[in-house]
Amino acid sequence: MKKYLAILLALVMVLGLAACAKESAEPAADASAAPVEETEEVLEGADVNLAVLAGPTGIGAVGLMEANDAKETVNNYTFTVASAPDEVVAGVANGSLDMAAVPTNLASTLYAKTQGGVQLVALNTYGVLYILEKGETVQSIADLKGKTVYATGQGSNPEYVLEYLLEQNGLTYSLDGSAADVQLQFMASEELTAGMVSGQYDLCMLPVPAVTAVTVQNPDVRVALDLTAEWDKLGVDGKLTQGCIVVTTKFAEEHPDAVKAFLKEYAASIDSVLADPAHAGELCEQYGIVAKAPIATKAIPSCNLCCVTGEDVRPAIEPFFQVMFDANPKSIGGAMPGDDFYFVAK
Repeated sequence: MKKYLAILLALVMVLGLAACAKESAEPAADASAAPVEETEEVLEGADVNLAVLAGPTGIGAVGLMEANDAKETVNNYTFTVASAPDEVVAGVANGSLDMAAVPTNLASTLYAKTQGGVQLVALNTYGVLYILEKGETVQSIADLKGKTVYATGQGSNPEYVLEYLLEQNGLTYSLDGSAADVQLQFMASEELTAGMVSGQYDLCMLPVPAVTAVTVQNPDVRVALDLTAEWDKLGVDGKLTQGCIVVTTKFAEEHPDAVKAFLKEYAASIDSVLADPAHAGELCEQYGIVAKAPIATKAIPSCNLCCVTGEDVRPAIEPFFQVMFDANPKSIGGAMPGDDFYFVAK
């Protein structure tokens, strides 16, 4: 019996030593070793002709413009600063522009006009519209009844948003002087801004940074209504989204890396503007986006800048398009955009 126990004990020891030898042969994981970092995707840049609008939809690009001048971008950008959306339409339609910052409704209209030749790659600006008043009579949309509202942006988001808000608050409107609850008179932003500053008009709708310019120069004028807040009060689906970036479908297909690079560089530009409005304001003046740096700096917090890309774009903007389509189909080009309108990098 003792003999058997001795043999069994010896066998256990041999097996134990073998297991230890196997463990020592396998290197132990080094808990202090740094995790393996993923290699950043190397993107092939391209020459990009990019148009931006003076005003809120162009403000987010000033960081990109500065980086491009410093040759710190993957793409080589040639910028065009336009004063009105109409100046961009021809360039996008004929392909002389590869990308452009435009009002959201114009993006949809261009898509329809070019039969799918344009895609939406990013949302860059939420609501920027305000009702200004020299006085204290307007505290709600209902208070606009019996008044004349001078406005800018005829044929674009500002007109359609204002008309929708009036209708949803039970007010009729007229653009030709015929009988209605509210009379609307549209004019150029520069003319309207000057008229509010001088006191020629006492009630208007303007976007920032024109709003900031008026209230700084004429302290008797106040912000009476924030139309983004009025939109939210309606409880409708979709955020009031007024600015975006489009790319021609041809360019997106031929230069997918360049579009990916743009999206990264543009997001960084938006972040830089929001992080340092004072410097961004200086850039706005330098590049002709806003006439005066102090006005731009003060306006940036009210511009509602954003950078929504990829699969987040469609759910963010499509409900807004549906509201606009239901109210006035021509506001977005006569039809809801198709699936191919929404660019998602592959």
